[in-house]
Amino acid sequence: MTPHRVLIIDDDQMMRNSLVDLAEAAGWTAKALSRATDAARWINQFQPDVILSDLRMPDMSGMDLLLSLKSGPPLVLISAHGDIPVAVDAMSAGAYSFVEKPYDPKRLLLILTHAAEQHQMRQSNLRLKDRLQELSGLDRMIVGQTADILELRRTIVTLAEGQMPVLIRGETGTGKDLVARALHDTSERCDGPYVALNAAQMTVTQLPIIAKGASGGTLFLDEVCACPLDVQPALLRLTEAQEILPDGAALPERVDLRILSATNEDTAHAISEGRLRPDFLFRLEGFSVTLPPLQARLDDIPLLANRFLQDSAASFGGVPPELGKEELGLLMTHDWPGNVRELRNVIERFVFLSRMGEVKISDAMSGVAEFAAKRPGLREAVAAFERQMISRALQDHNGRMDEIAGELGIGRRTLNEKIVKLGLDKEALL
Repeated sequence: MTPHRVLIIDDDQMMRNSLVDLAEAAGWTAKALSRATDAARWINQFQPDVILSDLRMPDMSGMDLLLSLKSGPPLVLISAHGDIPVAVDAMSAGAYSFVEKPYDPKRLLLILTHAAEQHQMRQSNLRLKDRLQELSGLDRMIVGQTADILELRRTIVTLAEGQMPVLIRGETGTGKDLVARALHDTSERCDGPYVALNAAQMTVTQLPIIAKGASGGTLFLDEVCACPLDVQPALLRLTEAQEILPDGAALPERVDLRILSATNEDTAHAISEGRLRPDFLFRLEGFSVTLPPLQARLDDIPLLANRFLQDSAASFGGVPPELGKEELGLLMTHDWPGNVRELRNVIERFVFLSRMGEVKISDAMSGVAEFAAKRPGLREAVAAFERQMISRALQDHNGRMDEIAGELGIGRRTLNEKIVKLGLDKEALL
């Protein structure tokens, strides 16, 4: 997707030219140096995805260069004088690989490609982590940058200023409870209590106690379509008049609370079956918010996955594992019937299993519905991943196309073509 960049360092001009020709023939962008002493400056300026360096050079050897690099792109060493001890030392010191001259062009390109892809994915993950660090408040509660999620956050800000009841609709696992919590935390009731209950488990005698406990704050009722019929009239009165009638009391008591509710059912179907009173639904639905399924917001999967990686690693007390290109591809081609909750569970399993040894995301996905590796959705998933990266770069660089093309490692013409092809609206993003 993105042309790789290789920094080639060799004091032999013929070898340098040969390696540059090999890289450029494969579609790479190459920069060649005759001395390793110039490497630090060109690493910062050229931003290579991988460094290919000769081992034996004057002034600074390839091994010295390796030891001097505290961070940065992976380093592949190449030498006509290499032997097993040198290779072992190089790998132990952090070299990505060691290749002997004369080299096999196909094998060398394969090694460089794997190293470059690993580096690009690590850089992408770091940018996502940096983005998460920048988020605060509502952005951290409702994670995502797709149009639906941006609109959802704007809606939450607007609704948080009012007192009307809000009904939150959405499939299981889409985050209805998070939206309810966000409505409370961003409202003037944020210092008051937040009481969340499963409406299916409520009783008439419990309601006055629950309402008093939520007074001054917010009462969130999940699964309202499953609320017992004998409780619905009492809840209707509470919603309309902010009143409760305690058991045995002659007069009603006033309470001050806001009612939020949620359902993953078709309310019209629940009414037709006689499980939900129309007047009760009418009062709960002062305003309705519908949450999109994860399948409709594929662009948010990398950001969500990295957020869950950090959260899970923090809870387990370790360093989060990284997601490679293939692993992100698996995540973005899965149907996610359990939506964001299912994604979070998969990432938590991935982090947990990684503590016991090397593990792939497919291991963590075992037990969930099998996805079809050959289905047409793979192309859409790759396009969604490109859309997410370009959108983020557009926002980070405020639309400056040369800077964006440089960060993504593509030409400006290619960038313009992708923006058109992916249907990105620059003005809307900025």
